[in-house]
Amino acid sequence: MEQKKFEALLVLIVPKVIELIVQRTKLDEVTATRLFYESKVYSLLEQEDTKLWHFSPMTLFSMYEEERKTGNITFPEGCV
Repeated sequence: MEQKKFEALLVLIVPKVIELIVQRTKLDEVTATRLFYESKVYSLLEQEDTKLWHFSPMTLFSMYEEERKTGNITFPEGCV
């Protein structure tokens, strides 16, 4: 995928994941954004070859939540 298209996808996906974090955890947007950007899920998401960008914001949120609670990430079948 072209880098510009990939970056455009991230611009669409990331705010939706952060919105879910805010709604579900009651964190403020700044804190939610910082925590998501510091997560392993985000680190993998920004790597085009991992194909995490194929997943819905809800799936990415679930992966993020698991990482926060357990330190581990369970990847959907066929990923990474």
